[in-house]
Amino acid sequence: MRFRHAVVTGGAGFLGSHVCTALLDQGAAVTAVDDLSTAQRDNVAHLTDRPGFTLLHANVCEPFEAGEPADLLLHLASPASPADYLRMPLHTLDTGSLGTRNALALARRDGARFVLASTSEVYGDPRQHPQPESYWGNVNPVGPRSVYDEAKRFSEALTVAEAAVHGTDTAIVRLFNTYGPRMRGYDGRAVPTFIRQALAGEPLTVTGDGRQTRSLTYVDDTVRGILAMAGSELRGPVNLGNPVEITMLELARTVLRLTGSDSTVRLVERPTDDPGVRCPDITLARGKLLWEPEVPAEEGLARTIAWYRQAVPA
Repeated sequence: MRFRHAVVTGGAGFLGSHVCTALLDQGAAVTAVDDLSTAQRDNVAHLTDRPGFTLLHANVCEPFEAGEPADLLLHLASPASPADYLRMPLHTLDTGSLGTRNALALARRDGARFVLASTSEVYGDPRQHPQPESYWGNVNPVGPRSVYDEAKRFSEALTVAEAAVHGTDTAIVRLFNTYGPRMRGYDGRAVPTFIRQALAGEPLTVTGDGRQTRSLTYVDDTVRGILAMAGSELRGPVNLGNPVEITMLELARTVLRLTGSDSTVRLVERPTDDPGVRCPDITLARGKLLWEPEVPAEEGLARTIAWYRQAVPA
């Protein structure tokens, strides 16, 4: 399916900027909506002169207009790193609730396909491993991470209710640990933190004993999955992630090797409610979207490190 006009909330963010680029490359006009609370204009600086691209500085928690009617609305807006959502807990909850309602209202009015970018965080600290879409999760609703976890869980429920009540064409994808160029050096997530520390000659701060696992998905693969979902008739939720797990200690050592850094690894206190394992069951994505990740972790990390070497992340 080819789209004429796509609205991307959070479009100036790390992931959103890559999504906007891919849509423009496919011939769509793109309106990126962003309040720039965690994003940077530099992320979309390479797009500002491209025909069909518009950056709208707006808070999705307030009703917004996006120019010409859209036939695709991708709702990516939300603080995503612990450093951001712990600093802005109410804004994070508002974005998942009010922001999702406003984005859905625009999609309903325009008759657009709506895709919610949810997260593997809805599974919490999982007791089922790997995590299929049918797993209900193990989330602490009042813990420090709950502002993000519950905002996304509520936005999923809202998206499903919107489709049931108004017939809006909605879909949900659950993203697993996307990484790549344009992540901020002080984002707080493991990949940019380790790379920044390694290049600066600082100790790599691994939390706990480093045996907790994550599913690292290179940004190009995540974008392909989101657009495949947008062009399908699936409602989801559908997991988009890499089924190859990596421990945090393995990740740190890989970053050290790829950067050639002499930095050491330092174990630090593990955050409250930090998941012990994280790995998607992508049977549904493989079977229905014909999607699976193509970029191995080492290659994706090498590309990301190369970007950090020539950029000055905020």
